[in-house]
Amino acid sequence: MKRLLLVEDDRSLGATLHERLAREGYSVQWVETRAAALNALPQFWWDLVILDVGLPDGSGFELARHIKSQSVLPIVFITAWSSAENRLEGFELGAEEFIPKPFHLRELLLRVKHVLDNHPVHQQLQCNGRSIELDTRSIVQPDGQREYLPTREFQLLQLLIVAAPRVVSRDEILDALWGEDKSPNTRTIDNLIVRLRQTLGDGDGALIRSVRGIGYQFNSQTE
Repeated sequence: MKRLLLVEDDRSLGATLHERLAREGYSVQWVETRAAALNALPQFWWDLVILDVGLPDGSGFELARHIKSQSVLPIVFITAWSSAENRLEGFELGAEEFIPKPFHLRELLLRVKHVLDNHPVHQQLQCNGRSIELDTRSIVQPDGQREYLPTREFQLLQLLIVAAPRVVSRDEILDALWGEDKSPNTRTIDNLIVRLRQTLGDGDGALIRSVRGIGYQFNSQTE
C-alpha cells in the first residue's frame, strides 16, 4: 500500500482529500502545519508528499526544499499561489506536479496515480546478504529467517536510509525518535546502533558508518 503525507491547513479540503485518497486505497497521514510535517517525515517510508504552499507556520516551498535536500521523495503541490513565478519556483524545487486551487478532485487523483506510477520507491534493500524490508519492518537473514525490528530500531534505520548519503546528527535522531521527550541521551542512540549493526551483520561499521563528532551515515554501497 502506498503511503502518502498530506500537508494541508484547510480543514475542509484536508478532510475531503484524506477521505478520498484513503478510499482509493492509499495509506494517508494528514497534517496541517510545516512543523507537523517535519515531525512526520522521519517516522515512515513515504511514497509521495501532497503539499500546500501557504502553511500557517511557514512556506511549503521551504518544506519542499528540505525534503529534496534529504531524499528523492516526489512532491505534488496543491496551492492557491498559482502565478507563473510560483509554478516555476515549485518545479525548480523538483516538484513533479503543481496543481492550482480550485481543482477537480478526479484530476488530483489521476495526477497522484501518474506520479506514483512513474516514481516507484523501493521498499526493499539488499545489504550484507540480508534483505531490509521497510514495508514489513523486518530484515530477512541469509538463512531465510525473518527478524522484526523493535519500533525505535526500525525508526532509526529508516531515518538513516531516507537521509542517505547525508550524515544524520545525534540531535536530529533524538528529535525524530523522541520529540519533546529529552530523557534519552546520545548513549541511547549508540546502543540502538550497536543492535542494528548486529542484526545487519555490520561488524566493521561499513554499512552504518560513525562520523566522529556528528552522527551516523547509512552506506548501502558495501557489496
